[in-house]
Amino acid sequence: MTRQELISLIRERRTFLCVGLDSDPAKMPEHLRGKKDGVFEFNRAIIDATIDHCVAYKPNLAFYEAQGLEGLRQLKLTMDYLHQLGKPAFTIADAKRGDIGNTSQQYARAFLDPQGDFNFDAITVAPYMGADSVQPFTVYEGKWVILLALTSNKGAFDFQLTEDREGTPLYQRVLSTSRQWGNDENMMYVVGATKAEMLGDVRRIVPGAFLLVPGVGAQGGSLEEVCRHGLNADCGLLVNSSRGIIFASSGTDFAEAAEREAAKLHEQMAAVL
Repeated sequence: MTRQELISLIRERRTFLCVGLDSDPAKMPEHLRGKKDGVFEFNRAIIDATIDHCVAYKPNLAFYEAQGLEGLRQLKLTMDYLHQLGKPAFTIADAKRGDIGNTSQQYARAFLDPQGDFNFDAITVAPYMGADSVQPFTVYEGKWVILLALTSNKGAFDFQLTEDREGTPLYQRVLSTSRQWGNDENMMYVVGATKAEMLGDVRRIVPGAFLLVPGVGAQGGSLEEVCRHGLNADCGLLVNSSRGIIFASSGTDFAEAAEREAAKLHEQMAAVL
């Protein structure tokens, strides 16, 4: 999905919601636990319930890889379903990869190759190892790197906000340096909603970039604050909610509950747009 296609989808649906498919089998409704293809059935029901309220889906790879080969099969079934659904959605592999160049090439092939098993539109990448660990993810046309910049977890303070001799926080150096590796057509950034007050500083460095913003909902981030500081002329935001939507109910009505929560965010986003 190109930048213009993503912008058009946001304008058409009047939402910039991303639904995180962090489909932990231990948290799924009891009637699906241990069932063959239970994770896929859960994902499919969530997708059907929320597709009109969002523009993106973000499976967190840890919840699939932890289940071994069977978990990866559930992920493939989910991606196959999204690809044949008939309603477009931007797909993000929340994998947080990043390694020496030849290894990153293989990670990129695994998740972004159109001829591969998954064919995601984007992948989250850790920037710590620098240019040669990130650039292999930028070679697929129409595919995106989503670079970790300023995350919503408590540990973000350990490194991301430390300053160099010039007083520049590390996350800002990541933003400015990475502009040499990609552009607004193929590179986004993760900026946590719990750091919404810093989005103004982020926007001064990457005014045109899309930002993937986790942390709204269960983690306490404010959609209003994110929009106040982070919106640009093209929207420029994908705001993710995972647990607050997909685990809104642990009963047989889980899909209906997910739709209600997604619709609430959709309504707020439509008003903003």
